[in-house]
Amino acid sequence: MDAFTFLILLTLLFVLLETPLFAIIAALSIVCFYFPDLDFIALQTILIEMNRLASMPVLMALPMFTLVGALLTETAAPQRIMNFVRAVLGWMPGGLAIAALCSCAFFTALTGASGVTIVALGSLLYPILRQHHYPEHFTLGLLTTSGSRGLMFPPSLPVILYGVVSQTDIGMIFKAALVPGLLVIVILSMYAALHPYLQRSEGARAATVEPVSWQRITQTFRAGMWDWPIIVIILVGVYGGLVTIAEVAALVLVYVIIVECFILKEIRFVKQLPGILIDSAVLTGAIIVILAFALGFTGYLVDAQIPGRILQFLTQLTESRFVFLAGLNLFLLVVGCIMDIFSATIIIVPIIVPIALTYGIDPIHLCVIFLLNLEIGYSTPPVGINLFISSLKFQKPITVLYRSSLPYLVLLLMALVLITYVPGISLFWVR
Repeated sequence: MDAFTFLILLTLLFVLLETPLFAIIAALSIVCFYFPDLDFIALQTILIEMNRLASMPVLMALPMFTLVGALLTETAAPQRIMNFVRAVLGWMPGGLAIAALCSCAFFTALTGASGVTIVALGSLLYPILRQHHYPEHFTLGLLTTSGSRGLMFPPSLPVILYGVVSQTDIGMIFKAALVPGLLVIVILSMYAALHPYLQRSEGARAATVEPVSWQRITQTFRAGMWDWPIIVIILVGVYGGLVTIAEVAALVLVYVIIVECFILKEIRFVKQLPGILIDSAVLTGAIIVILAFALGFTGYLVDAQIPGRILQFLTQLTESRFVFLAGLNLFLLVVGCIMDIFSATIIIVPIIVPIALTYGIDPIHLCVIFLLNLEIGYSTPPVGINLFISSLKFQKPITVLYRSSLPYLVLLLMALVLITYVPGISLFWVR
């Protein structure tokens, strides 16, 4: 039995035994390094990679932003933001749907988890949209696909993790991802605005428009007056280049704790905060452990010249960058269906980055392509995780979610093609 067959069988055995991901990666790393054709000492190499990971200053941002998301999930901040966006955009055709889309994007950016957004905001947004005569399929598709819209905006954890794994400047990634992320939201917003007219129903068009009320806008803005500084700190810190990502994370965390525990008192400092800290630490610890072992496995892949072998195989198939990008998108969409974005980033990124560089693809542009594919993959049939979360949340058959998400997926794929083959959309600000 050759080494490759042994690895495949070993991995399948671990999967069947429902072994945690970090244990699978660690076992693969150790086994690979002990193959007789390699001269490395497995544990020593893995520990070196762990030490290198621990010495990265940007890694400090990961647990802090994770805790910020966990804290805000327990408060009324998402509803306050939704109320304000609804007051501002409600006068537009489809304004309520656009408000729901923007609220989901903002909340996902803060939490870094699309499934959490569907669970946290779904019970709030679904009845509101249905009461305003939005069709059920339209509403289900909107909430299912909007759950992952904010993963490209600061302080998104997947962007931070991608920067750590690929050794890419995280601030540059956030700048490059801003316009593509906004473009996707604009495309979906246009569909939401046109949808009532496509229904050819005067009643539906009238029901989806709310009158402008400056008093309501002022009231909702004042109600969220303690939430807006979070946005300001993040935007000024990330896009202004005044502080590092870790410093932005620390500022936001301190501000959220002070406001939510001592000013608004939506979180009890003694009774609730310790539990939130524990839950956040468990999630952060799981990500860091997986990342540490994955870096060790990446060391084996590099030494064994796995990326080079894949590259040689691909170049035999095609030397065209356009064909390679098409194949890469298909591959990443499949990955997005079957893996969460954190695991996919840790496992896939070290392999595709060196290959993409040989095709002349900018590493910052590659990051935007990767993130957008994984966003779409969350809602792509048959096994996109957001489809199952929505099915459980809204008590609808999974096939209904397939049909409901299809129009949005078509629009998202159109945006993906545009962003993939027009690099300037991502790079005009950073190059």
